Amino acid sequence: MSENQQNHVSLHPAIEKLITNIETVVVGKTREIELSIVALLSGGHVLLEDVPGVGKTMLVRAMAKSIGADFKRIQFTPDLLPSDVTGVSVFNQKTMEFQFRKGPVMSHIVLADEINRTSPKTQAALLEALEEGSVTIDGETRMLQSPFLVMATQNPIEYSGTYPLPEAQLDRFLFKFRIGYPTKSEELDMLGRVEKHHPIENIQPVLSLEDILAMKKEAAEVTASEKVKEYIIDLVSATREHHNVSLGASPRASIALMSASQAYAYVQGRSYIIPDDVKYLAPYVLQHRIILHSDAKLSSTTNERVIKDIIEHISVPFGDK
Repeated sequence: MSENQQNHVSLHPAIEKLITNIETVVVGKTREIELSIVALLSGGHVLLEDVPGVGKTMLVRAMAKSIGADFKRIQFTPDLLPSDVTGVSVFNQKTMEFQFRKGPVMSHIVLADEINRTSPKTQAALLEALEEGSVTIDGETRMLQSPFLVMATQNPIEYSGTYPLPEAQLDRFLFKFRIGYPTKSEELDMLGRVEKHHPIENIQPVLSLEDILAMKKEAAEVTASEKVKEYIIDLVSATREHHNVSLGASPRASIALMSASQAYAYVQGRSYIIPDDVKYLAPYVLQHRIILHSDAKLSSTTNERVIKDIIEHISVPFGDK
């Protein structure tokens, strides 16, 4: 099946309406919008690695507005503190009590902009939120709102003054992908839309948070056959045995690939996963979860090439739902 699986005719009607609404702001990025929605429905998070100015922030803002969600942006800088992310307890002299002030992470959709520009200590403040959907401050655990989606960005070109994300942090992101530059026709369309005013100013919700929560429950009911589960395990296990890989994907990757496939199948209007769902999503789920041998890096081998090689050599089960 072609990588451009966004050209479907049987998308879930509500999802199709959501994608169309977001596309009034973000031009020509149907695949990236669809993947972001899959992350939202599966309870995962997204790492966007791309150069500035290609529409990462607009994608996140448009999604938040389209579902009426609380949206916060965190600009990660070297002097950012963990409490600037999670929140802090402040002593109120009038009431003589400590009052909690919520941090920006306590929102439905969070843009963690240039996440690799802050210290590892502050990066780690997101770990609990990404994995558990909660934050612990002064010994008290506070649950985050649902739905909850973090979309983090980092610049792949400029490494000066950055702190690379550790493996434990990368493993918490369901997907990693790039948005990429628009085509000439898409960029012309974009200029026409922003000529008088930016379309983000007028975008309106087409779904409610209650709709999203209901769809999350329905997506979790999507079934996976034993053959599909075995295919997922075969792909993940192959990352641990590949000759260019020093550290393969963990069992968390298997769980992530299945939950993403459930949500993706739901987006496509199905109640079951097909192997092509898994095959399509595997690069986005696995490429950031492996570490290559140093000699492989020296020979210009990339994570993307390794995952592509694995997908090509693992047989796909056919005739199975």
